[in-house]
Amino acid sequence: MSFPDKLLLWLHIGFAIFAIGPLTAVTSVTPRYIRARDVNVLRYLNRSTRLFGLLTLGVFLFGLLLGRSALAKPYLSASMTLFIVAAVLLVIIDRDQRSAILALTTESREDDARMQTGRIAALAGVTALIWLVILFLMVFFNP
Repeated sequence: MSFPDKLLLWLHIGFAIFAIGPLTAVTSVTPRYIRARDVNVLRYLNRSTRLFGLLTLGVFLFGLLLGRSALAKPYLSASMTLFIVAAVLLVIIDRDQRSAILALTTESREDDARMQTGRIAALAGVTALIWLVILFLMVFFNP
C-alpha cells in the first residue's frame, strides 16, 4: 500500500471515529432532553448533529478516494448505499430536532414535542445499526 493510500486510510478511519461516534451519541440522547424539556441542550444537540453530520461526509469522501479502483465490488456498493440511507435519516432527525425545539419554545398547547421523541429514538437506533453494518462490511469483506 502506497503512502497516499495509507494517508487516505488514516483519514477515513479518523473521520469515522471522530465524526460518526459523536454523531451517534448526540442523536441517541436527544429524546432524553426532549422529555426533560431542556431547550438549551436541545439547541446544542441540534447544532452538534449538523456539525458531525457534515463531518461524516469526510468518511464517505475518503472512502471513495481509497476504494477508487474497487468501487464496483458488492460490499462497497452496499456500504455506499447504506451510508446514503443513513445520511437521509440524519436529515430527518435534524428536522425533528428543530420541530421539537420549536414546539417547546412556543406557547401553543397543540404543539407537542413528544411526537418527535419516538421518531428520533427510532431513527437514531436505525442509523447506529447502519453504521455497524457498514463496519461489518468493511472489516469482513475488505481484502
